[in-house]
Amino acid sequence: MRITLLAKSVHSLKEKRRIVSSIKEKLKNKFNISIIESSYQDMWQKIEISIALLSGSKDIVDKVFRQCEDHIFDNYPVDILNVEIEYL
Repeated sequence: MRITLLAKSVHSLKEKRRIVSSIKEKLKNKFNISIIESSYQDMWQKIEISIALLSGSKDIVDKVFRQCEDHIFDNYPVDILNVEIEYL
């Protein structure tokens, strides 16, 4: 899953990195996923994170991805611009 976010209240790369680090750490620990900041590293308001999860069940993957999206929306000062899900 790839999520593009907009952090309107962020005014520096340092603030952005603090938010991204928190998102990555919390989601990784809570949902046992792999997560990276995959694009826009040098832009201070736009964030793209990619999440990977292995499971034998598409339903479980969908549930975890939805929970990740909800957690970001509920706990961080960001707007979700785009969500792309790819199954392999």
